[in-house]
Amino acid sequence: MNEHLTIKKVSGKKELKKFILFPFKLYKNNKYWVPPLISDEIKTLTAANPAHDFCSVEMWLAYKNNEIVGRIAGIINNRANTTWNRKDVRFGWLDFIDDIEVSRLLVETVINWGKSNGMTSISGPLGFTDMDCEGTLIEGFDRISTMSTIYNYPYYSHHLEALGFEKAVDWVEYKIFIPEFIPEKHKRISQIVQNKFDLKIKKYTDSKKLVADYGQAIFDLVNEAYAPLYGYVPLTQKQIDYYIKTYLPMINLKMVTLITDAAENLLGVGISMPSLAKALQKAKGRLLPFGWYHLLKALKCKNNKALDLLIVALKPEYQNKGVNALLFFDLIPVYQQLGFEYAESNPELEINEKIQSQWEYFKTQQHKRRRAFTKEI
Repeated sequence: MNEHLTIKKVSGKKELKKFILFPFKLYKNNKYWVPPLISDEIKTLTAANPAHDFCSVEMWLAYKNNEIVGRIAGIINNRANTTWNRKDVRFGWLDFIDDIEVSRLLVETVINWGKSNGMTSISGPLGFTDMDCEGTLIEGFDRISTMSTIYNYPYYSHHLEALGFEKAVDWVEYKIFIPEFIPEKHKRISQIVQNKFDLKIKKYTDSKKLVADYGQAIFDLVNEAYAPLYGYVPLTQKQIDYYIKTYLPMINLKMVTLITDAAENLLGVGISMPSLAKALQKAKGRLLPFGWYHLLKALKCKNNKALDLLIVALKPEYQNKGVNALLFFDLIPVYQQLGFEYAESNPELEINEKIQSQWEYFKTQQHKRRRAFTKEI
């Protein structure tokens, strides 16, 4: 190993900030990378994140000639390992220069930490939970990222393969063009399933009332609908409370659609929001002094042509029955009214035919792919 290449465990606020800021330097002139808000990263990587109740985490920075050249986080999600009967250490927040010795040192550091804690495999890039960014980008390097995904250089996956990793799972992402009119078949299916199951479309104009009526139910539904998906672990009550408080109040309620049965039980939910990608690029990771202005402008749909699909969830017994058509039967006119031209699906498991089948009546382009890697240790 190069005598000038060293690795240091992150400890304290000063080093955590260096850890968070490294990709800002690595991707400084890249027009496709979307920076996170630094304040959000601090919350995620410290005790403010309820996932720390059941996850162990360590972070490291790699230095070459006293300059930071890479970073990595090692995570042991005890609930995930219990749920999926594994002894897996995750790696996430992985960034590095194009030097195999740097990536090797970072990965081997997490492997050794995992082994010392009884782990027998390593997987990633993954976060604490499914609510974090996951998967190395392997297609779509010339497309702007979203606030919910990782952007990385093409050499990342080559390094991981050279270090003995194999594919665990792929996610695909679609660009879904907003139609001028609701497709006839889509409209017909919506009307049939609404009548057949006696379903209601519910909308809210008051976020406090939405939270009071269905805040808990939305995340209970997410837990139920996402349970079979790769590595998913049901959100704890503490996490649900955190997400309700942090995210639901900032959502544009026009872009939230609920589907209930006759007794007002929640069966489906679609939550989308204007894309914040370009606003986040302008904010450069900070709300002050002017980052808040760019984000607020994007949230108000000022000259914003793109939207992000954040959550689409249906109760398992209503999946594959056309009920999801109702969500977009309601949302398409909203998207048209707000001036959107296309939606970003964000990552969908390539084997999740249920979710991908809902795009069959739309013009789409599968334009990104990302991969989680794994190997035994």
